[in-house]
Amino acid sequence: MRTVTIELPESVLLATGQSHEEFIREAKLTLAARLFDQHHISSGKGAELCGISRVEFLLAMGQRGISIIQMDEEELKREFESV
Repeated sequence: MRTVTIELPESVLLATGQSHEEFIREAKLTLAARLFDQHHISSGKGAELCGISRVEFLLAMGQRGISIIQMDEEELKREFESV
């Protein structure tokens, strides 16, 4: 896996009141949530990025108000018509 480094002032970490590990975990989850919400990555890839299970990732998306169903309206309509 390729590594991407983002430099931030220490003051950003201090402002959150989080430990270094908590900040990194939250930053990864925030990035993965955004990419998942924009349909750039799957829930499995999001979970992998965050180092958590797919179920944990999907639960975290629900807590953030992000739909875990990655279908547009037309796809969803076809799915229900086929049942």
